[in-house]
Amino acid sequence: MTSRLERSSVSRRLAYVVISVVFANYLGNAFFYVLQAGATPARIAASLACLLAIGYLQLRVFSRPSANLRSAKAYLALGAMAALIYVPYPFFANAWSGMPGFLAGSALLVLSGRVRWVVFGAVALSNSVIKSAYVDALPQLVYYTVSPLASGLVVYGLSRLPPLVKQLETVRSELAGLAVSQERLRFARDLHDLLGFSLSAITLKVELARRLVGEHTERALKELAEILSIAREALTDVRAVASSYRELSLTDEIESARSVLTAAGVETTIEAGDHADLSPRSRTVLATVLREGVTNLLRHSQATRCTISISGMDRLVSLDVVNDGGPVEAGADRGSGLSNLDIRTTAIGGSLLAQTSPDGTFRLHAEVPAEPAEEEPAARERPAGPAMATRFAQVLLTVVVIGYVAMSMLVAGYEYTRVGATGVAVALAGIVGTAALVLGLVSRQHVSLPPPRAAGVLAAMAVCVYAPQLLYSDPYLAVPGFLAGSVALLVPRVGGWIGFFTVVAAQGVLYHVFGHGPVDIAYGLMATMNHGLVLYALTRLQSMVNELHEAREELATAAVTQERLRFARDLHDLLGYSLSAITLKSELTHRLVTIDPDRARQELTEVLEISRQALADVRSVALSYRELSFDEETQSAQALLSAADIDVTVRIDPCDELPKDVTVTLATVLREGVTNLLRHSKAERCEIVLCSSPERVTMDIVNDGISTSERKSRDGSGIGNLTTRVRALGGDLHAGLTPEHTFRLRAEIPLS
Repeated sequence: MTSRLERSSVSRRLAYVVISVVFANYLGNAFFYVLQAGATPARIAASLACLLAIGYLQLRVFSRPSANLRSAKAYLALGAMAALIYVPYPFFANAWSGMPGFLAGSALLVLSGRVRWVVFGAVALSNSVIKSAYVDALPQLVYYTVSPLASGLVVYGLSRLPPLVKQLETVRSELAGLAVSQERLRFARDLHDLLGFSLSAITLKVELARRLVGEHTERALKELAEILSIAREALTDVRAVASSYRELSLTDEIESARSVLTAAGVETTIEAGDHADLSPRSRTVLATVLREGVTNLLRHSQATRCTISISGMDRLVSLDVVNDGGPVEAGADRGSGLSNLDIRTTAIGGSLLAQTSPDGTFRLHAEVPAEPAEEEPAARERPAGPAMATRFAQVLLTVVVIGYVAMSMLVAGYEYTRVGATGVAVALAGIVGTAALVLGLVSRQHVSLPPPRAAGVLAAMAVCVYAPQLLYSDPYLAVPGFLAGSVALLVPRVGGWIGFFTVVAAQGVLYHVFGHGPVDIAYGLMATMNHGLVLYALTRLQSMVNELHEAREELATAAVTQERLRFARDLHDLLGYSLSAITLKSELTHRLVTIDPDRARQELTEVLEISRQALADVRSVALSYRELSFDEETQSAQALLSAADIDVTVRIDPCDELPKDVTVTLATVLREGVTNLLRHSKAERCEIVLCSSPERVTMDIVNDGISTSERKSRDGSGIGNLTTRVRALGGDLHAGLTPEHTFRLRAEIPLS
């Protein structure tokens, strides 16, 4: 993974070098044409000033990874770029025909929505309109329309991909944090489902055994034996949860439920059919549902009767736990226990129902498939960000190659009078062949070319590039830059770059041999270098995106592993001692029951205190893993919004001193607000701002994508639940349109 991180740093440096060289070549080519048209001191000074200003704006404003391209500064810079493109055009007509590409690409970077594409096309069209005052040949006018389109996409792509690489590097830690958060929730569920029942059962049986000591010795000994069994099983559960391997026995849970309910004085009827054909996953889910149902019965009801039944129907197996004392969780707030069960049953294609009947009975009904479908591999849960960046790079490269091919075809068509129909046909065949090799083999990341095949591809491309030029003594009949870029990509290490510059130099030699002047030679060198660098950069940056994606996944896996180890330490530190003490004291009490009843009662009192404290520890640890973290939710929001290609700005005042209930509520509001934004709007920008003062804390989530569904849903159940949470702390929640035609979700919570 270290090597991948090093390569990611190389990719950023590569991007900056390529951008600088490509843009310098564009500007340098324009300057050479200025010199060719008339090199007076005034024209040289004016053109240099304008070209350097264009280069500065492009490199220091539009192409900086950290630049805010939705700021007033960016819009002013775009206006300045338009002035630098169009005002000098009448004075440097021939030289300035390549400059609109900078404006077209910058418009794509700065503007949003359909407006940017309208401006992009308008800039390209304006170039041919202006050139129509100087040329009247249709192929030339088409060329001057296509040229800004291709160069604009190059400017846009080379400026956009480096921030994408940097963004992916940043988001690695955020997504690793999300994986850890998911693992924490799973730990919390396992703690609640497995250890909560065991410790509740121990507490109940210890209270019963303490009453029986001295009066019903045999019964007390039996209860103590069961306490020992549960305590030892709980220790096993602690190890199983920490190692994430836990398969519950449905048969054992049925017997445990019978024992615990009988000890609590609940008349129990169990009707367990044949469940031997159940898969381990289904058995574990039903055992968990049974355990949670019995735990809720003991905690939340005053039941005197309970019926547990398991039955099979076709390929489904159902479990019913019915008691005559409806629990608190049957109400509106079902609690985390039943919510966890709902998640578990749904995950294997089942369902869960918990309801209180008019006659006062409570029914917990779970239905699961006997053979649930296989779990989907984790790879399917990958966020869309990296895939989106990869597709962006692929599409961009394809469009740029097609643009260069179209321009080369137009140039070849313009040479018709010199080379004739046959020459144009040969040139077009060579251009298309070169592009086909580039798009079909050279730029494909999944295609691995062994050295002999790579040599064959380069040889075929060399024929496509040089045959038309040498046959007709015309250097304009090919795209040699594609050959240069392909050599750099297919030939390893230094040899590739030696080959790259050899192809570039060879093109300059051909221009000289065919009798062209210094300006044309300079053009040939710069165009060949630019085409090659663009092909190389877009292909390599696409590869870097994939490598960073893999490195990010490794980081997330490592973060989850570390969280598991930390969780195991927490379990050991908090519960290992308590469960060991319960086991030892229960063994001692078992020996004392017949010889010293008073001492036995004293030991049981201590066991009861320890078990109650252990149960409180379980709830505390589970809660600490389940509580939302505002920092984590902020990172998650940034990652999700960026993955959805939404420009997100976050400004958060220090909130370390805020009360815990305030930060948890703000985290909940943030999660719900971002979820609503992604579901109901077509936003392109989002701003998350948290302002804190001694009197109050205010959080705003503002986006520019108002859709009909969002306007209708802003007063729905999600916002209603958030309003309830915020008002519980004495605050207010507002959701609605702003005068700026954006949608704002604001939460205000007083601190004093």
